[in-house]
Amino acid sequence: MSTSTLTRGDGSPLRVLVVDDEINIAELVSMALRFEGWEVRAAHTGSDAVSAARQFGPDAVVLDIMLPDIGGLEVLRRMRASDPDLPVVFLTAKDSVEDRVAGLTAGGDDYVVKPFSLEEVVARLRGLMRRAGARRGPTTAVLTVGDLVLDEDSHEVWRGGEAVKLTATEFELLRYLMRNQRRVLSKAQILDRVWNYDFGGQANVVELYISYLRKKIDVGREPMIHTLRGSGYVLRPTV
Repeated sequence: MSTSTLTRGDGSPLRVLVVDDEINIAELVSMALRFEGWEVRAAHTGSDAVSAARQFGPDAVVLDIMLPDIGGLEVLRRMRASDPDLPVVFLTAKDSVEDRVAGLTAGGDDYVVKPFSLEEVVARLRGLMRRAGARRGPTTAVLTVGDLVLDEDSHEVWRGGEAVKLTATEFELLRYLMRNQRRVLSKAQILDRVWNYDFGGQANVVELYISYLRKKIDVGREPMIHTLRGSGYVLRPTV
């Protein structure tokens, strides 16, 4: 078992659902995750995955985007219908920007392209779980930039007194921007801090999530997130 096992808030093991129609891949990934001290359940079809998620109540899902019955994107949609914040890492054999963006746009938090190493899958999940708040000690930290407020304890965000619903990755990105208000952050800095690894040079994932944040934070209001071409992004108060 890993010496730095991530757990649920009550100290019990994290639950991960592994979904892949290739049984050997599902078994190998499950074995690696159990070695981390996590409780793992596997499913090999989309319909089984949806049922397993309902019964198992996973804290995260490793989901093959290509399944024999229901596609991974549709499986994610059904899972998120009952658990909107469920973190998901896509497994895909399609090494194309279009497929990656499709998965992220559908709500996936990350992706791994086959063939992959088990260490890579574990590292991605650990980073995702940390962003989602696994084993996070209680804090009272509240970040405020102008009329934008972020509660690091409850993971709630408000703009102008109105609640803003964010995914785990969007929350971590906004927190990083707010902690560094008025400071220009490069894509490389954001990738390193928010995703915790080199994203294979795919800096477009930063642009994608910045656009998500703008739609939720800035639409209909004076913008706080600004792009400095050739430099990066900066968050500034509007007053």
